Amino acid sequence: MDAFYASVEQRDDPQLRGKPVIVAWQGNRSVVCAASYEARSFGVHSAMPAMRVERLCPDAIFVPPDFTRYRAVSRSVREIFKRHTDLVEPLSLDEAYLDVTENKTGLATATLVARTIREQIRQELNLTASAGVAPNKFLAKLASDWRKPDGLFVIQPGDIDAFLLPLPVERLPGVGKVTGEKLAKLGAQTVRDLRTLDVPVLEQHFGRFGRRLHELALGIDHNQVVPDRPTQSISVEDTFERDVLLAETEPMIRRLTEKLWSASRKESRMARTVVLKLKTSEFKILTRSHTLGSPPSSCEELTDIVLKLRERVDLGPQQRYRLVGVGLSNFREPEGTAAQPVLFE
Repeated sequence: MDAFYASVEQRDDPQLRGKPVIVAWQGNRSVVCAASYEARSFGVHSAMPAMRVERLCPDAIFVPPDFTRYRAVSRSVREIFKRHTDLVEPLSLDEAYLDVTENKTGLATATLVARTIREQIRQELNLTASAGVAPNKFLAKLASDWRKPDGLFVIQPGDIDAFLLPLPVERLPGVGKVTGEKLAKLGAQTVRDLRTLDVPVLEQHFGRFGRRLHELALGIDHNQVVPDRPTQSISVEDTFERDVLLAETEPMIRRLTEKLWSASRKESRMARTVVLKLKTSEFKILTRSHTLGSPPSSCEELTDIVLKLRERVDLGPQQRYRLVGVGLSNFREPEGTAAQPVLFE
């Protein structure tokens, strides 16, 4: 979906159309959840501090996020997907992989399926989506970003090298700043350069990820589209209006834990690991986790566990924090909750 949250806001409020819309809570510590393309032309992007947005785009219109509404629209989009294939793997509210090797509507090509889905989204939901069509997930993801917004890009099997080889290595999934710098030292700044490096050399510098890099450079990705992927973790976090001492974090922890408990009730599987996340005023991130013999039975029990995790933070009484988060992970089926040792990490 194109600028999904901002596009929903513009769709539902005609006065916002054609204007630089920022979906974010306005405040000193707020960050951008989404920006309309009108705002992006000023250099605004997701996760940018809201204060910086006000400098880049003085006419920006801030709209508080409404995730209940976005989730409802996301469900409608997925209903359209399901008309064509049951092999839908959601990545987030606004993005998914679809395997249309065989499709329910009998359309002759994947390109025609993508074109039909985009038109149905436009007609029924008054929103736009961009699509990438390719032989595998990795290439389809790259293609989906190629002609945004409201675009369709197709990579035919015979065109993979022409598309892939000129790309900078940073376009490959998993290649961030550090990995990119390491590859540059090995003489690999483009995918074409990366292909010249032998697998043993890549494994020497990047371990198992070295072989993955080699495969990506060749356009190879054997990962399947996995529908209904089980939840791996749930988390919520928030940034304080001002940096606070550890002892002052309890009210926020209690509010976040209530949200987390409510979200966890929607899962059929049970979480066994509780996580506390903190970010210091110097932007250092630390976590504390606790794996239980049995899942928390109430919000109060979950809150107690998180507060006990806070006691294991030992950066000194004067250390200040700008963010706190709580999470659940290690989800298991209810019948698989046999007792196990308590683990601290």
